[in-house]
Amino acid sequence: MISKVLACILLSLLCLTNSHAQTKPNPDSLYIREHYNKIERMVPMRDGVKLFTAIYLPKDISVAKTFPILLNRTPYGVAPYGETLFKANIGPSMYFARDGYIIVYQDVRGKFMSEGDFEANRPIIPNKKSKADYDESSDTYDTIEWLLKNIEGNNGKVGSWGISAPGYYTTMTAIDAHPALKVASPQAPVTDWFMGDDRHHNGAFFLMGTFAFLSSYGAPRPVPEPKGAPQFAAYGTPDSYEFYKNLGPLKNVNEKIFKNQNRIWNQMMDNDTYNDFWKARTPVPHLKNIKSAVMVVGGWFDQEDLYGPLKTYQGIENNKPKSPNMLVMGPWIHGGWARGAGENLGNIRFGSKTSAFYQKEIEFPFFSHYLKETPDPALPKAYIFETGSNEWKKYDQWPPKNTVEKKLYLHPDGTLSFTPTMTTMQVGAKPNFQEYTSDPAKPVPYTSEIRIIRGSDFMYEDQRFAATRPDVLVFQSEVLTENVTISGNVFADLFVSTTGTDADFVVKLIDVYPGDAPNDSPINPNMKMGGFQLLIRGEVMRSKFRKSFSQPEPMRPGKIENVKFDMQDAAHNFKKGHKIMIQIQSSWFPLVDRNPQKFVNIYKASEKDFQAAQHRVYLSGSSSSYVGVRVLD
Repeated sequence: MISKVLACILLSLLCLTNSHAQTKPNPDSLYIREHYNKIERMVPMRDGVKLFTAIYLPKDISVAKTFPILLNRTPYGVAPYGETLFKANIGPSMYFARDGYIIVYQDVRGKFMSEGDFEANRPIIPNKKSKADYDESSDTYDTIEWLLKNIEGNNGKVGSWGISAPGYYTTMTAIDAHPALKVASPQAPVTDWFMGDDRHHNGAFFLMGTFAFLSSYGAPRPVPEPKGAPQFAAYGTPDSYEFYKNLGPLKNVNEKIFKNQNRIWNQMMDNDTYNDFWKARTPVPHLKNIKSAVMVVGGWFDQEDLYGPLKTYQGIENNKPKSPNMLVMGPWIHGGWARGAGENLGNIRFGSKTSAFYQKEIEFPFFSHYLKETPDPALPKAYIFETGSNEWKKYDQWPPKNTVEKKLYLHPDGTLSFTPTMTTMQVGAKPNFQEYTSDPAKPVPYTSEIRIIRGSDFMYEDQRFAATRPDVLVFQSEVLTENVTISGNVFADLFVSTTGTDADFVVKLIDVYPGDAPNDSPINPNMKMGGFQLLIRGEVMRSKFRKSFSQPEPMRPGKIENVKFDMQDAAHNFKKGHKIMIQIQSSWFPLVDRNPQKFVNIYKASEKDFQAAQHRVYLSGSSSSYVGVRVLD
């Protein structure tokens, strides 16, 4: 009997111990509660609208001990709401919280608990004439002004940061900035929803991510409330390929699901060209007279906003700012530098904890120098992680000075080299070509996985699943006898024809591992890395925009047309013993919506508009297709 009682006591103690271990508070969360107070305020804007603002104040703040302000403006909610409820971590990283900052989060106009009407990527008003003229720049200015006057213990200096849409709002803080703004860090900033971020790339609609995201983001919000609308979940299948095929043309989304109630989706469907609606929503033309120090951050494997950081940095740089303008690009997916160690993505190792290095050695000292007057960390103009070699590189400009533009020519026999096809030297020779049939009823999948939500794995997925399809052209170099390192812009320059009047062209730049590559996959010990086809850069172009994104033109059936497009930048070392590969296809589904291959407004198209078409890619003479890269000397 005694032994049974002792056993019960021991079992109870064990359960209590295990329960305590499972609910042990996060040390970062404990630190914040021990060292910070939280207050919530409704901050008035110049037009009278009030924005919900959560403010974390160091407990040792005083007139004698002051702190800088760090501001993050977000459309995603500053939750948790309530002055007794704290975030698990605050600031760009916990280095900031532990060093002592006033950290401020704000719901942007029209989102969650803030008043007003929400406008996605609200147009900038450069010449404001009255209090009724407001934009995200003025809302930021008014917020900073209020914080400086109403939060005691601030040192008069403000920094801003944000990732993705909050990165866009960070860019806005630097335009017509408040004098107290000393540093801004737009990270993966949404910059142009038509040209390259999130919603479109080169005019092609990114269906899968846009539908899932806007099902919540664009849903009505009649009154301020702490909970956002849920994302669409009634897929009825784990297979996105099946779901979007069955859904049919884009117009069916409204007819079957949104019922015209999703305002942002409707804006997408009503603006199918790069018109004034889109042009008013990009900050790039307004990146003039930037006075604060800027550090733009992005990831080479960002599934959403690779375009944004590159174009934001360059937009500032083109205007020759007097203040520092820095670019950081690492081996990360969207926001990966702010979470995790950054040691690998899927099967690909990077040889170090890249995210931890960025947070400690780059981001924290950069902010500290401008907000706390700590010693200048002497960071380079461009801090770039070079994949392949897995090394951080420091450059005094981006792209680096010691690069030359080279052309990777596609050859009729399926090879790839920096030398054009020999027939280019023969006068009057007819151009060679390769051809394939693209059928919207059987589009090329964007991934080999069965998944319903897009994810990020496709950015570094083995591309062998696509290379075996008859509607994918493959061009491959000989085994490299020396390293080839690219640093800078990648672009496609294709000569094509089609039997239709429109077409998409997807180009992929791929690093092919040698057949005897060792298996060092950190996630799959059974993974065979021999012959692995690592996607370095992939991009799509809707060919009706080949001459103008504002005034599309039909392709002329059977006529050779030049289609060239920006594939964004890359920094990669193709190692000796590897091969370089180019794949070309005309669908990437359901990542990108299906092109009917008929010159129509695709957002209004019916099923009968979709047709199979034969595409040719020309490979010699004056019609030699190639992919341009910048190669380090």
